[in-house]
Amino acid sequence: MNATRTGTLKVPGATLHYETAGKGPVLLLISGGAGDAGMYAGMTPRLAAHHTVVTYDPRGLSRSPLDDPSDAPHADEQVRVWSDDAHRLLELLAPDAEAAVLGCSSGAVVALDLLARRPQRLRRVVTHEPPLVELLDDPAPHRALFAEVRETFHRAGAEAAMARLGEGLSDETGRQAPERPTELPPGIREMAGRMHANLPVFLGRVLVPFSSTVPDLAALRPVADRLTPAAGQDSRGQTALHGPAVRLAELLGSTFAEFPGGHLGAVEDPEEFAGRLLTVLS
Repeated sequence: MNATRTGTLKVPGATLHYETAGKGPVLLLISGGAGDAGMYAGMTPRLAAHHTVVTYDPRGLSRSPLDDPSDAPHADEQVRVWSDDAHRLLELLAPDAEAAVLGCSSGAVVALDLLARRPQRLRRVVTHEPPLVELLDDPAPHRALFAEVRETFHRAGAEAAMARLGEGLSDETGRQAPERPTELPPGIREMAGRMHANLPVFLGRVLVPFSSTVPDLAALRPVADRLTPAAGQDSRGQTALHGPAVRLAELLGSTFAEFPGGHLGAVEDPEEFAGRLLTVLS
């Protein structure tokens, strides 16, 4: 059995809660949306047989409190700051070695920025469905949807905003991205309460600024061989989720990888998702 070890890291403006398991080269998993370290609980046992798996709660979420949260409700979160947090974790836990990184959703946006600015620390980066809608041929409808979701949150609350997001991300078959914490698989229901409490951060301060980010393609091209843009096979009809990863691979000449499941494949089918990840990292 790979026992989970916990720790904290003081970073500018916050204190990060992190967890490690297993041994071997470091694999940093960056959660997306309102998720935290618990998002990858179902995958960790299989991954920890090959890697030192590092997960953490991003700043302002769950067990990673901000030093001064009083201004937070009025300020967008910044991709660069979250990327710096991930880099500091790698400096602490893998100071003398390159690490691999998986980021999902908004966590994939962070992972991509980390590769652009700190490539010397990274061996392989997998970005699963970064919602980088500005890379699409017609970003306007998706940009408008995310802005509407944020406005709905401020006007009517998190439940209404999540309903609008699920509706807006539906593809032509009517399938929706399963975002609600009440729908989480049994293996990570322990995170459900924390995830629900994190929704104001995601809806009010992360969704719009992270999805409107334009990645530094000039910085990424020289290290494109270390990047694997990825998306779920069940997300093919969801342009805002599947499309940016495909477009990123095209722009950089990186190899696109399709993973099992949809946007939440890492939590819906963690065993199969972990197996695919290990193949990509090998």
